[in-house]
Amino acid sequence: MMVRVRAHPDRQGRREGVLSDLLDPHTYRAALYILLALPMGTFTAGLITGGVVGGLLTLALLVGAAFLLASLWLVGGLGDVQRALAGVLGVSFAPPPLTPVPRGTLAWLRATLADPLTYRTLLFHVVQLPLAVVCWLVLAALLGLTLLGLLSPVWALYPQTFPVVWGEQTLLPGSLSTAGLMVLGVGGLLISAGVLNLMGRMWTRLAVALLSRDPGYEAARREVVALRRAAGRVALGDDLDTTLADLTAQARAASTALAVALTAPDGTLRAVSGPLGPGLSGALDRLPSQGEADVRLIQGGGALATLPVTLPASAGALEGGTLRALYPAGVRPGADELAFLLSIADHAGTAQHAAQLIERAGARAGELERARLARELHDSVAQALYGISLGAKTARATLDRDAERTRASLDYTIRLAEGGVSEMKALLFSLRPDALEEGGLVAALAQHAHALEARHGLTVHARLDFEPPLSPDAQAAAYRVAQEALHNVVKHARAQNVWLEVAQDGPAVTVSIRDDGRGFDPSAAGRGTLGQRSMRERAAGAGGTLEVRSGAGEGTAVTLRLPAAPVALPRPAGVGA
Repeated sequence: MMVRVRAHPDRQGRREGVLSDLLDPHTYRAALYILLALPMGTFTAGLITGGVVGGLLTLALLVGAAFLLASLWLVGGLGDVQRALAGVLGVSFAPPPLTPVPRGTLAWLRATLADPLTYRTLLFHVVQLPLAVVCWLVLAALLGLTLLGLLSPVWALYPQTFPVVWGEQTLLPGSLSTAGLMVLGVGGLLISAGVLNLMGRMWTRLAVALLSRDPGYEAARREVVALRRAAGRVALGDDLDTTLADLTAQARAASTALAVALTAPDGTLRAVSGPLGPGLSGALDRLPSQGEADVRLIQGGGALATLPVTLPASAGALEGGTLRALYPAGVRPGADELAFLLSIADHAGTAQHAAQLIERAGARAGELERARLARELHDSVAQALYGISLGAKTARATLDRDAERTRASLDYTIRLAEGGVSEMKALLFSLRPDALEEGGLVAALAQHAHALEARHGLTVHARLDFEPPLSPDAQAAAYRVAQEALHNVVKHARAQNVWLEVAQDGPAVTVSIRDDGRGFDPSAAGRGTLGQRSMRERAAGAGGTLEVRSGAGEGTAVTLRLPAAPVALPRPAGVGA
């Protein structure tokens, strides 16, 4: 059960002074709580004591067991009422974690008696009544003296109405004694406010200590949850600023800090959770060493903890900035909390290093893609352009002498030009992720088939009559699987003909690629094993299946089955207008 003591801005930003306790809203909340504590303590003590005494007296009649069980249940039930009453002091108790409900009376009895919270709640019930009585007596005495002093001018104006007799003499107040009594009354008022404020703090600490679960256990649970969420956020590899903002939020939620911030090595603020206070940004005169926490007192009685954000040695620069935690007045971080914040700082360093690696990988991928594009252009389009140039020169040289040969050269040149265009379109499809979605699967496969015919001399029998209803992910998987299968035909099959077909059978879309090549033995580990594994993974990722059938000298058939996407029905005219 997590406990939060609400911090109020009027108490944090107000300067201390003679009237500070009198003007502090916490003083009046404490007065209201003490006013309710006495009747609540009397009611609780009477109810629990009556149940226990009645149970002991009637235990021989078997009714006493029910009284004792009811009294034990009242300890926890009235404890919830006490927690709600503590909200007057600004203390809030989070709901306890969900646990299995004990089955049966004996199971509930064992669980209740084994819970330390039961005994601490009972102790709170026991001490509440006498402590409330003491508070009432002290406050009654102080308020009596305060009223006596503040009402002294009334005594001075009407001495006959309020006679004060000492022995045989009647005391009459003079101006000096009236002024002294007034000073005593004002002093009593200020002292009463200070005592009320002190009593409120005492009741707050008592409620937190006895009505909350084990603070060590709860703090450890919160820290484990925060570290698990932080590790998951870092593992997602999301935007760095979003990750750092989430890490600061997790650190603040699981600690007693008022605000947590992450800064760059030069002190620039990168992420913050909570109000921006002094010391959370800006350059430091000394950065803490690796694994070290620097805790300093700041103006106003608060504390500032600074911890290093360290990057791995492979990152080049070890300094990743700092994690800074601001604590309100009177709160100091313990060793366990500093170790938790240091773990959050390490997660921040890991996130920064991961962002660097992703950036480097993106740059490297761009370089590799440009190199691949250069190879593709050299192997396909550049050779096609060279062939076109050669065919055009041949046609020009034979134009006047051999018309038939000129016609053949021009046909050859036209085929090369069409093949070059198809190769270029295929490259554009591979370079633009959205080109497949814009042009469609059928157009992409048709251009790829045309490129195969022009470049490798294969005869592709394509049956691409309609655009299949596929989701974008399934569409991309179908294109990549067909691309890989056709690549395997060119590289391994030594085929003359390839049959490419897209069909729909009810709720499934089928993409099949079949060739008349030499085939292979599927049971033997061959060179196509890695390609087949990649195709199967793509098919499974899109919710489909992949089947490969082949045999030595019998060619190969690859069949991909994908679920068809639901087709939106057209809305009737006038509906929804």
